[in-house]
Amino acid sequence: MPRVLVLNGPNLQRLGTREPAIYGSATLADVERDLKAAAPEHVEVELRQTDDEATLISWLHEAVDTRSPVIMNPAAFTHYSYALRDASVLVTEAGLPLIEVHISNPHRREEFRHTSVVSGVATGVIAGLGVEGYLLALRYVAARIGSIPGA
Repeated sequence: MPRVLVLNGPNLQRLGTREPAIYGSATLADVERDLKAAAPEHVEVELRQTDDEATLISWLHEAVDTRSPVIMNPAAFTHYSYALRDASVLVTEAGLPLIEVHISNPHRREEFRHTSVVSGVATGVIAGLGVEGYLLALRYVAARIGSIPGA
């Protein structure tokens, strides 16, 4: 069964309590539940979260090795992690979708959040639509799984 990796960066384990005016009240467990409920029967969703940049990079390497499409909210790593950007390139160059998701709209926030080093190499970007962005990303990826060689 094809697997979609839903990878989350720093502080996202605090969803629901961290700045709810910006990020809403849904928790990461709520996001996981909703994604699994929305996934087509033939698609497995595996959600992970880490505060560690190296771990997130290793998960992108795993995605390449296992031919797994990626939905990723890189969180704060979005703005400065060239190592994460380089690992993201490996995913898209392998012909796998990588959808960058942001719960808030970074362009409506502080200026340092306006730049994403990942967006330029991602297949697509969804931002500012709350946790529904994850569901939109899953819909996109699930519709393309049959066309991903080896997935």
